[in-house]
Amino acid sequence: MNDDKLARIRKLLAQAEDPAATAAEAEAFNAKAAELMARHGVDAALLAAADPDRDVVGDLTVDLLAPYAYEKASLGTAVARGLRCSAVLRKSTSPGQTAYALHLFGHTTDLVLTEMLLTSLLVQGTGELTRRRVPPGEHPAAYRRTWWLGFASAIATRLAAAEAEAARESEPAFAAAGSSAALVLADRAAVAEQSASQAYPHLRTARPRYLSGGGVVDGRAAGQRADLGRTTRVTSAERRRLG
Repeated sequence: MNDDKLARIRKLLAQAEDPAATAAEAEAFNAKAAELMARHGVDAALLAAADPDRDVVGDLTVDLLAPYAYEKASLGTAVARGLRCSAVLRKSTSPGQTAYALHLFGHTTDLVLTEMLLTSLLVQGTGELTRRRVPPGEHPAAYRRTWWLGFASAIATRLAAAEAEAARESEPAFAAAGSSAALVLADRAAVAEQSASQAYPHLRTARPRYLSGGGVVDGRAAGQRADLGRTTRVTSAERRRLG
């Protein structure tokens, strides 16, 4: 990853979180950070197209914490796909406990951005849901499960739009290199998918789930408000090494 650009993203985020910043200034700093995150992934793809050894394919495992770990996987998958990675949900069971984790595959830069954004969104979503009261008549667990699905849906839509805009803005640079942004980015996603298929040759698609809770609309609204540029400090115990 380009250390200078990553440092700039973090500086913008620090400025946005400065108590001295006005609401308008904080919003502007966060918006610029989100733009740079999207552009950074595209820029890395452009550089890797010219030098394939620059950004190798690897893998990363992210544990999903209870409660609602299964539903949080929808958010993780949305972020991974939006940043050209492939996600495989892993389930492990022990007496009285079921644990979930996402095994992510993709180019190193895309994996780093995916982990950074997913960690932030899990923190943001958990905080928002903790502060929100369950509407009268709703079963708490059912409401919160569907809330996470709505949250993930909004994030997927917003992330796709941000990445598409970054690709459009970078198209002249790709054309000058004799390539196409759409083709290069699609190829990165395809390589990630192939890597996942090789690691899990007998992978099966999960059956659709039909949930009765009414939290989708509220979760989607929260996803529209979520900050796609904000990152959080991740401790060494929380980070996973790149494969």
